[in-house]
Amino acid sequence: MGQTITEKIFSQHIGREVKAGEIIRCDIDMVIGNDITTPISIKAFEDSGAQKLANPDGFSIVLDHFIPAKDIASANQARISRDFAKKHELKNYFDEHDMGIEHALLPEKGLIVPGDVIIGADSHTCTHGALGAFSTGMGSTDLAFAMISGGNWFKVPESIKVVLSGKPEKFTTGKDIILEIIRLIGVDGALYKTLEFTGSTIEHLTMDDRFSMCNMAIEAGAKNGIVAYDEITAEFLADKNLAREPRIHYSDEDAEYVQVLEIDVANLDPVIAYPFLPSNGHSVNQAVKDHIKVDQAFIGSCTNGRLADLKVAAEILKGHKVHPDVRLIVTPGTQKILRDANHLGYIDIIVDAGGVVSNPTCGACLGGYMGILGDEEVAISTTNRNFVGRMGSRSSKVYLANSAVAAASAISGYITDPR
Repeated sequence: MGQTITEKIFSQHIGREVKAGEIIRCDIDMVIGNDITTPISIKAFEDSGAQKLANPDGFSIVLDHFIPAKDIASANQARISRDFAKKHELKNYFDEHDMGIEHALLPEKGLIVPGDVIIGADSHTCTHGALGAFSTGMGSTDLAFAMISGGNWFKVPESIKVVLSGKPEKFTTGKDIILEIIRLIGVDGALYKTLEFTGSTIEHLTMDDRFSMCNMAIEAGAKNGIVAYDEITAEFLADKNLAREPRIHYSDEDAEYVQVLEIDVANLDPVIAYPFLPSNGHSVNQAVKDHIKVDQAFIGSCTNGRLADLKVAAEILKGHKVHPDVRLIVTPGTQKILRDANHLGYIDIIVDAGGVVSNPTCGACLGGYMGILGDEEVAISTTNRNFVGRMGSRSSKVYLANSAVAAASAISGYITDPR
């Protein structure tokens, strides 16, 4: 029996063939922490008596949740990471000097490479599987163990093969594909499994689409999401000074999967996830019929804060105004994305329409700052979770959607089909 791409990545790292279900000890290429989770890891690291990082070039700290600091507590918390980075002369440390949401910034910097094993103390670390890497979230103490030892223990996950066929229609994106998958299998349908995205649709999906899909693999309970390296991956990486040589893997034709899920993307409408689960998906047509009034439209996050998201928002907003009852908040994923969007004229269009553009931050997505919802308020959001109280008040409601839907809804004041 052949191997899946995930099994092959682990096999190369440990020097022997592995199969799903095995528990293995594996070296890690990149360990990622942020301003929320890293201070816990630092305390565990220092309490252990460790004096130096096992692989300093394979450790990144990205301050992205509450930076610039929203209050005294977040300022003090960020200082723990700053002091640690300075003490250890950390090369891959990012704060206000070079801002970005970690899962957008690190691929942009060439720090994520095909064939890598990556962990981060953030559940959406699975985003990086879009580059043909194994990438997953772990706890802060797991992160500390990797900081000390350079590796960690893994149970090699079984794989679900997702076969996507057909060319998506305009305004149907990677976000809609993953929301449809989660609708079909549920929030625990891929529990501790790999979601391996394959099929003819892949060649029509940009890297931004692929990042969105892998990003929300965790919303189906998956250990990781992954897309095999191809020409689109190569083009994305071409202008980057990569941290390592890529190691390219493809699943064997006779690889073993626990499930095969087939989806005709050509017939897929934009999907809206109603409160209070990402699996509560409905066609945008249904949402239009339900006449759902919105108070806030949010475009951003590690799921949909990339240049393609700002581009489609600008295309829809051009010549229009945001509804007077709606707040439109746009958060670019990185400073580079912001600069590129500004150069291309997208920022002027968004601001002229009545939107506000913030610094790169995770703040609104987790209900921290830069877009908190008040009592009974409703948001159409490009983020990844719509649990009770996720973006603010426990009586607020979040509808998940792609960036085109969010922009169109900002204009009309109701969830709107952008087509």
